[in-house]
Amino acid sequence: MANVTLRNVVKKYGVLEVVHSINLEITDSEFVVLVGPSGCGKSTTLRMVAGLEAISGGEVQIGGRVVNDLPPRERNISMVFQNYALYPHMTVRENLGFSLKVAKHAQPEIDAAVDNAAEILSLTPLLDRKPGALSGGQRQRVAMGRAIVRHPEVFLFDEPLSNLDAKLRTQMRVEIKKLHQKLKSTIIYVTHDQVEAMTLADRIVIMRDGHIEQVGTPLEVFENPLNTFVATFIGSPPMNLLDAVVKDGKLAFPDGTLIAIPPGYSLGEGQAVTFGVRADNIMPVGHALPPGEHMAEVEMEVSLTEPLGTETLLFSVLAGKEVQAKMLNPRPVQTGERMTFQIMLDKCHLFDAETGAALKR
Repeated sequence: MANVTLRNVVKKYGVLEVVHSINLEITDSEFVVLVGPSGCGKSTTLRMVAGLEAISGGEVQIGGRVVNDLPPRERNISMVFQNYALYPHMTVRENLGFSLKVAKHAQPEIDAAVDNAAEILSLTPLLDRKPGALSGGQRQRVAMGRAIVRHPEVFLFDEPLSNLDAKLRTQMRVEIKKLHQKLKSTIIYVTHDQVEAMTLADRIVIMRDGHIEQVGTPLEVFENPLNTFVATFIGSPPMNLLDAVVKDGKLAFPDGTLIAIPPGYSLGEGQAVTFGVRADNIMPVGHALPPGEHMAEVEMEVSLTEPLGTETLLFSVLAGKEVQAKMLNPRPVQTGERMTFQIMLDKCHLFDAETGAALKR
């Protein structure tokens, strides 16, 4: 396998610049996920690595070799597409071995590679079927198998699970994770689904408007978002964000609510901030985790509930904004019921009100 390096990579369509001088180091055997909303440049970046899009500026290296001007077939990469890209008139066996056949490999070598890929992906019983006789998950496994047989240095996945239903997506996430563990391959994976990113990645690259906002492990970007965009994009439900001003050593919200400043922050009187708290860290009294050292309490009226079995999401309003909280060991809650909520202040975040950048503790 190989490492992948992007140095000051730019993509322009005419005068319109859609990827803005991004830099990224992906190490050998690492599973990196590019995630972000539609139009953020993640698929364009992947296609530049693959050689399917010309690079307007900068440098792409695969295995220490600059590949800017190399066609896809000479980059030793394999790409798995969203729409599977299978040949409908060929059997699974023929689809898996087609790239090797085109490359004029000997038939025994092709058969061995196909059998190995089929065994890895549990496709052996399906080798004589055609794509039309396969489920969506089976088709996606065939697409992955076709990538495996070439023994590429880098696997590229472009939103491969978007066409599958929720249950199949969960199953295929497990399959892809197992595949990575078996092959120890370098994988670059593009998705707009932050759950896929969190569950699959060694590191996540969060993109917005052609820029990289943050790079880190799933836990790092979840617990230490660099700005309000990352804070609300990573995590489900998204982080609650509320405007506040420092007043007499406390955070004052527009409705007059006062709470203590989260520990570790040094703020000036009158400083405008954005207060961030995840649903996991704001829970009703009696249905919360054991209280910690730094806690605050607020009273809110419940406007909506979403029962999830072992927990319930509660929708309320604080300081004029909708807030989502989590209720453990749930009981039935009536719309309009007022409840006292505990906030775990040491788990909360503060951001600059103007720039959205995280403030340092």
